[in-house]
Amino acid sequence: MYRTSLPPEEVERLTARLSTVERSWPVGRQPVHTCYVPAGRLIGSTVDDWGREALESIEPELLPDLPDGVLDRVEAKLRREPIEDLRIDFEDGYGAPEDDVEDMDAESTAHLVSRWLAEDTAPPSFGVRIKSFDTAELRERGLRTLDIFLTALEDVPPGFVITLPKVTSVEQVEVFGEILDLFGGDLKFEIQVETTQSVVDSSGRLAIPQFIEAGHGRVTGLHFGTYDYTAGCGLSAAQQHLAHGACDFARHVMQVSAAGTGVRLSDGSTNVLPVGDGKQHGWETHYRLVRRSLEHGFYQGWDLHPAQLVTRYAAVYGFYREGLAADAARLKSYVQHVSGGVLDEPATARALSSSFLRAVDCGALDPEEVQVATGLDEPALRSLATRSS
Repeated sequence: MYRTSLPPEEVERLTARLSTVERSWPVGRQPVHTCYVPAGRLIGSTVDDWGREALESIEPELLPDLPDGVLDRVEAKLRREPIEDLRIDFEDGYGAPEDDVEDMDAESTAHLVSRWLAEDTAPPSFGVRIKSFDTAELRERGLRTLDIFLTALEDVPPGFVITLPKVTSVEQVEVFGEILDLFGGDLKFEIQVETTQSVVDSSGRLAIPQFIEAGHGRVTGLHFGTYDYTAGCGLSAAQQHLAHGACDFARHVMQVSAAGTGVRLSDGSTNVLPVGDGKQHGWETHYRLVRRSLEHGFYQGWDLHPAQLVTRYAAVYGFYREGLAADAARLKSYVQHVSGGVLDEPATARALSSSFLRAVDCGALDPEEVQVATGLDEPALRSLATRSS
């Protein structure tokens, strides 16, 4: 028997003050992007139209150099599932029409969504973005739009999400959650991180942890807003872009604030569009920024134009396919307890498994090639991806 010095009763009394940290991981598929479509422009064929326009825009000689086979996969994706996540926009992209026009658009888009659901033609995930809570007028208009939309929709499908933009205080999150309670059910919402107050509050504390807590389980995502945020930081127009250090700071705060909460992250957009004489520049810019987001751990972003789907999927597919061999070797060595040049931790195995699942979900990799490369089937990957230690 080994001798010890600590009195067990005192240790138990002292450690009783410590709480167990509950960590949760995102469940289900995360889309690689969110496409914003102004409510007044949404029609029954919008999703197919975006895919068709994206395919018609392709000029291989203007695209960045892509790994072998990636462009073929991109074209197949654009035919099969061009939009993974659609947001019906009643905010900045929509403007401020007369009230009767917005009322009509709220009801008609809800009926359109109902038809998509009945015909099984809806994108994998979708939702609406309402106006912000900045002023009493905007609050009233945004909530009326949401009320009309949800009343006309009647049955809210699983995965439906509401985007709350320009959040500036924890009270806005609390009130919005309480209003959603009035609708009944389990409505979820995303917070757009696009104000400086949504990163650091007036007392100097990080704001996002308070936002997530105030949502009482309703907050599912944090979406970064490039242009409102950089403008709020006082940057000149030329410096308002995703690669600016101010954006990196905000994203790092988003990452550490959401870690272990199950809340997903989405990067913002670029307004440099691949159209006209600037098509090549637009594609190169978008491709570079999407790759940069992926390298920084942001696996979702905003797309504003059909032609951006080309470089969205090209960047995402290239990222996952280029890493297949090395990532698979590391995960396989970890699972088989094989010693090598890299000694990985459980957290790395969890990240690698999550990466493979994301790659399969979006079509970058096939389940069969992942299983061959790693020796793990999908259930085994999901088990590793959600393992705490």
